[in-house]
Amino acid sequence: MASALVAEVARRLARRARWRPFEYAFWLAALASVFLLPGRHLILTEIAWLALFALSLDLILGYAGIISLGHAAFFGLGSYVAALLAKHGRGSDLTRLMVTLGVALIMREIANQIPDITGGADGLQGVVVAPILGVFHFDIFGHVSYAYCLIVLFVLFLLARRVVYSPFGLSLRAVKGNALRASSIGISVNARLVAIYTFAAFYAGVAGALLAQTTAFASLDVFSFERSADLLLVLIIGGTGYLYGGLIGAVIFKLMQDWIANLTPQYWQFWIGLVLVLIVLVGRDRVGLWTGGVRALAERLTRRLAPGAAPVPVPPGEGH
Repeated sequence: MASALVAEVARRLARRARWRPFEYAFWLAALASVFLLPGRHLILTEIAWLALFALSLDLILGYAGIISLGHAAFFGLGSYVAALLAKHGRGSDLTRLMVTLGVALIMREIANQIPDITGGADGLQGVVVAPILGVFHFDIFGHVSYAYCLIVLFVLFLLARRVVYSPFGLSLRAVKGNALRASSIGISVNARLVAIYTFAAFYAGVAGALLAQTTAFASLDVFSFERSADLLLVLIIGGTGYLYGGLIGAVIFKLMQDWIANLTPQYWQFWIGLVLVLIVLVGRDRVGLWTGGVRALAERLTRRLAPGAAPVPVPPGEGH
């Protein structure tokens, strides 16, 4: 009986882990953008590292229910480490929320107090990043940096996908759903939360490193509260609990930011805020603030425009 149950669980895991047409289309479009959008590689580079940064937060928010306002701490740490290596080596409760925010602010102040290493308020200048594999030089048009960031994003996405579809990933969902019940059936709740938080911190650090490498600069801004706040906006737009939420949210957020800033440079934050409010108002009543986003908005609009139509399919990763 037990062996049959284990076999059934394994079969379900295998089915859920299969690649879907949406995923192939998404990554083929990303690959095509390398060749079809050469004039947009600078903003696409920003989208790539922001998507990886958002993916790191979704791993703890969407799959473990850990809310963090200080995720920029790991982003900034990775950014400064990468910049220093290039410069010198050339090679879910209020308490947790405040602690993560406090850590980020503390790390920012520490960086500010050691200007000999970090450059202080002026930032770490004179960073020279060596060519990738000794061949591909970073250029001012962002061609190499975009391809580089996209490859790193794809590789780390594959790793994250493997993790969330593993038994460990399923146990995280159980912990998020009901930590007490998960503990009662033998799941080590604290150990899993620490593990996924460390894993997500590594991803955030890599995203920060990509920023430093592609811009050849690191400043105290990488530790700012705005970094963490923007990251939450990205996930609110894209939705949490499925790996593509952060990626789609990063694309929409950056393109929307660039477009609105060109239209009204003084008021772009107002319009982004308005869009965010609309997303929350439309999607919240169906699946909640942290899991709604574009997915919920699309399904709501589909039902309004075509009452008899089938619901919009949930993207890979299956939400909640």
